[in-house]
Order: sequence, then structure tokens, then C-alpha cells
Amino acid sequence: MPGLNEVIHQAHRLQICAMLAAVEALEFSVVRDALGISDSVLSKQMKVLQAAGYATVKKVPTNSRTHTWLALTPVGREALADHLTELRRIAALAEPVTT
Repeated sequence: MPGLNEVIHQAHRLQICAMLAAVEALEFSVVRDALGISDSVLSKQMKVLQAAGYATVKKVPTNSRTHTWLALTPVGREALADHLTELRRIAALAEPVTT
């Protein structure tokens, strides 16, 4: 049994991973605004996910601006799936036992 993933389990990182799992990639500002956190907090959390090999950050120049895109790697998607499986197992322990 893999157990909880300590990298993903932190609240902001779990939310970031959940948002990114539903899409191919999201723009940095979309994730930041959805979570209501600062640029620096999101950057710090993404660095942790990147160091684990769970996420990528891609800067794309567009006209006069640079857009930053965040995405989960295949390894990150698998780690999130395993983490969610463990959370579901734990949650099931709280269900009433029927006899």
C-alpha cells in the first residue's frame, strides 16, 4: 500500500495537482486566482512539484508578454491518482459499519 504522498498532500499542492489533472495545462494566473494565493506561494509550490518530477512550468512568449503554463507530468498524474486512492481508502474508514 503506497500511503499518502507527502509531496502532494500539502493543501496547496493537492489543489494545484487536482486542477492540473483535469486539463493538459493551465496558465499560471488561472491557478493563482482560483486558489487565491500569491505569485510567490504558487511559484514555491510548483518548485516542490517540479523537483519531485510531478509538474512542469513552460514559459511561452506571446506578442509582448510571456505566458507561463503549468502541467502535470505522467509521473505526477500517477502519483496524484495513488494519493487520491489512499485518501478514498481513509475516508471509507469513517463510513458506518452495517451488519
